[in-house]
Amino acid sequence: MITKLLPTLIFLAAVGSGIVGGVFFAFSNFVMPALARLPAAGGIAAMNSINVTVITPAFMTALFGTGLVCLVLIAGAIIGWNQPGSFWLLAGALIYIVGNPIVTMLFNVPLNDALAAVDPASSEGASLWSRYLDEWVMWNHVRTLTGIAALASFWFAAR
Repeated sequence: MITKLLPTLIFLAAVGSGIVGGVFFAFSNFVMPALARLPAAGGIAAMNSINVTVITPAFMTALFGTGLVCLVLIAGAIIGWNQPGSFWLLAGALIYIVGNPIVTMLFNVPLNDALAAVDPASSEGASLWSRYLDEWVMWNHVRTLTGIAALASFWFAAR
């Protein structure tokens, strides 16, 4: 059953990885640098607004739905390990899961929660914002690169 669905699942994982990697690419390359140019209170307020607004069915499906598809693809790669492309399929699925949903939940979300809890106009807020920009963006680079690497792996798997 899973082998019949494999081409469709690979396609969905590739598209999802590309969408997620693209969103994070935008944040790393121009959204966060733009927010960093604002005074700390304004940057914090803008980022807090983004962190609330991003929780939409479309983005959550792209981020976590792709992760679920990747879990199925891991099983498919293991079951069909002797099939061409299995290595790339397993690699892409693991890269995506570790680099996107797991990094998001372990690193970016706790940083977002800390930012939401601080008074943007306080000295503590300014200090946190400076640290946030360094740490959050570094982990976002990881999410960007792993989303793109997963997409490339799925492309190799499909060949």
